[in-house]
Amino acid sequence: MTSDPEESVRLQGYGEMTLRTAIATLMALAPRDRSDAAIFRVRDGSRLATREITDLASEWGMTPLADVRSPSLVPAPHWPDIVRGMVREAPLPSLMVAFLVGVLVARR
Repeated sequence: MTSDPEESVRLQGYGEMTLRTAIATLMALAPRDRSDAAIFRVRDGSRLATREITDLASEWGMTPLADVRSPSLVPAPHWPDIVRGMVREAPLPSLMVAFLVGVLVARR
């Protein structure tokens, strides 16, 4: 059965989205979570078979991320990336204090 990538489906635990987005989201999950998730068609409420999902994913060139990544292949995080992540999640008053301390240290 040919499926339209823009068809509306519901990914269990994630809500309603297009079929392509649902399969891409599913492929990004860990293998255990991937086997527990289900995709339902909005038009008739039927559940997509696991085999159909894997066939569509391979047809559209999507591979499971957990199968692609290996701990030895993932680069170690660099300090600029770590600091950038910390700054993104820091509250504004903390950033202002850090900036002022940086200015004071730079002047000495």
